[in-house]
Amino acid sequence: MPKVHASAPSAGGRHQRGRRVSSTLAEINVIPLVDVMLVLLIIFMVAAPMMQRGLEVNLPVASRSQEIASERLFVSVPLSFRKDSRVFLGDEGVRLEVLAERMRQSLVNKADKQVFLRGDGGIQLQELMTILDTLKQAGVQNVGIVAKLPGER
Repeated sequence: MPKVHASAPSAGGRHQRGRRVSSTLAEINVIPLVDVMLVLLIIFMVAAPMMQRGLEVNLPVASRSQEIASERLFVSVPLSFRKDSRVFLGDEGVRLEVLAERMRQSLVNKADKQVFLRGDGGIQLQELMTILDTLKQAGVQNVGIVAKLPGER
């Protein structure tokens, strides 16, 4: 609503002004808003890679290995497998007792029933053979063992 200011009449009355109308504008100061948003954007850009934590597996080294397509199904065996009998199907931790059923569920709609096994370099062969047997019981046709090249990180 406009404000109305009335001026007092002067003594002579000749230079009397009329009413003056002014409106109050409510404006948002955009510059501090943009500054805050940019700071928040930078914070989230720095923090996002820190929140993504993968499974650390120290792969054995092979002199000849090939690149693997990323849409394949991976089973990772960390060094902690000896303590808790837990493997990782993709990013999900699965106990060895339920691995066969989870593999069946994962391979239901896939034509290519191939799985890649990533085992830590400290895992013994007998432990890998136990996991291979479990995968074969689940209906996996081909199991590939993932290795890395000597200079690869």
